[in-house]
Amino acid sequence: MRIALINPVARRCQGYHTIGSRIPQLGLQVLAKLVPAPHTVDLIDEIFGFEAVAKLVRRGRYGLVGVTAYSSGATRAYEIAAQCRAEGIPCVMGGPHASAVPVEAAEHFDSVAVGECDEIWPKIVEDAAHGELKKLYTGKLSELRGGLGGARQDLQPINGPYDVGAIQTSRGCPVGCEFCSVTLFNGPRIRRRPIDEIVEEWNSTTKKFLFVVDDNFFGVGTKHAEWAKELCRQIIKRGKKRLWFSQTTINMGDDLEGLRLARRAGCVGMLVGFETFNQQSLKAYHKGINSRNLEHYQRLVDGFHKAGVSIFGGFIIGADEDDQDTVAATAEQAQKLGVDTIQITNLTPLPGTKMYERYMQEGRIFATDYPKDWERYTFVETVYHPKNFTAGRLDETIYELRHIAATTSWVWKRTLKTLWMTRSLTAAAFIHGMNKGWKRMARLQVPKDEERFGFTPQASARTARLRKAI
Repeated sequence: MRIALINPVARRCQGYHTIGSRIPQLGLQVLAKLVPAPHTVDLIDEIFGFEAVAKLVRRGRYGLVGVTAYSSGATRAYEIAAQCRAEGIPCVMGGPHASAVPVEAAEHFDSVAVGECDEIWPKIVEDAAHGELKKLYTGKLSELRGGLGGARQDLQPINGPYDVGAIQTSRGCPVGCEFCSVTLFNGPRIRRRPIDEIVEEWNSTTKKFLFVVDDNFFGVGTKHAEWAKELCRQIIKRGKKRLWFSQTTINMGDDLEGLRLARRAGCVGMLVGFETFNQQSLKAYHKGINSRNLEHYQRLVDGFHKAGVSIFGGFIIGADEDDQDTVAATAEQAQKLGVDTIQITNLTPLPGTKMYERYMQEGRIFATDYPKDWERYTFVETVYHPKNFTAGRLDETIYELRHIAATTSWVWKRTLKTLWMTRSLTAAAFIHGMNKGWKRMARLQVPKDEERFGFTPQASARTARLRKAI
């Protein structure tokens, strides 16, 4: 049996996944590795466009189609399911969205897989091969041993090659942010893969740059830190030379040994979820680790830079404490801290999270024409009623930031600043590429913004602050 594994993409937004580097949907490569012989598998990733699905998903070509999707891709996923059903191809959906709303997913797909699928995927394949596909499969949080968690690094989508590689060393996050679906889907305990298996996979990829997709690479506490440092030591000792980027919590800035080991192992940057500089908002988000470290942010950021590691700072706008000046204040403060590249997104209550349930109970979410409105849950559009300003005004303030990013010269300034702070050419080159990507996205999005909002941002005290922060 020939299987197609598909990553659907929302059509309403631009992002690094469609404009910048083509980053793998690692879950597809993980499932591909678990497909038992003699079955074969093709990957189709819609970051390369929608044509391949329309052209290739046909009766006689595939015996099973598997789709994984975040909420923003659910609308498109259901369209793919309709095409499969029209062709008479059994189709199954898994991933975070299907796990959060399995009843809805079951209305469109022949089968739904809830939770992590590592252990149940071979069973799903065999059931489909024998015409016995069940309506529902429920996975569990597996111990990532014996090859579980590993990916087919050699397998590329049939509709376009990825520019970089992706690898996962652990799953789970103990932080439990109110807006985040990671703890819901992957659990609060950080589960680590055996280091020998990670190094073997590390050496198997031909890509020179890797995204280590762990949600919390360094973890929380001494035990997690020591494991991460030992992994870096083994990569230094046995791994092929790769540059890489991952995600971590701010506490890593206090461990100079860990940062230096990561740098020696090839790390050029870390995405750190700062989220906000407002203490009340951090507490409301249940972001305890940031709340405890807020007054130490400067020292922690300096720790990353001292080790030669750049910081990709993630910030969310739309908390109950935020107002129409928060975007400018956030960008300004991030710049003062020395954050190398800034990602500011709209607060988005995802299904299954504590925030989604609370906002629904309060009647605050207005984008509820499901499944059509799932395509609005892209982190670039407000889908609920904020407390201190309207949803439209929140979108407009972020539009002001994009407009200034698109129309001013700032990328090289940031690159040189990163070079000065990190003393690392590779870290500066990484940041240069990230900021070029952000500016390119902004330039493509601004005409759509102008059409949507009906105005071009005019000079004001707020835009002056944004211009200075950029």
